[in-house]
Amino acid sequence: MPTSLRTGPYRFYFYSYDCDEPRHMHVDRDNNSAKFWLDPDVSLATNFGFKRKELRDIEHIARQNLLRLRNEWDDFCGSSSTESS
Repeated sequence: MPTSLRTGPYRFYFYSYDCDEPRHMHVDRDNNSAKFWLDPDVSLATNFGFKRKELRDIEHIARQNLLRLRNEWDDFCGSSSTESS
C-alpha cells in the first residue's frame, strides 16, 4: 500500500489493487478513514469517523497536493483511465 503523502496527523495512500478504479486516495488518522476521488476534482467518496470540519481540512490538503497525488498514482498504476477518455 503505497503512501503518497504524510502531513500532520494524516497519511494519504492507496492500495495496489485500487489501480482498477479511478484515481483516488485513502486518508487515515488514528481510527478515522476517508476516501477522496482525485478526478475531475477532489471530492469525498467515503468517510468513517472524520467530522465535517476535518474533512474540509483534508480536502484542502488534497487540493494543495493534487498534482503530487495524481503523479504518485500514475507512477504506480500507470496513466489514469480518465485521461485516455
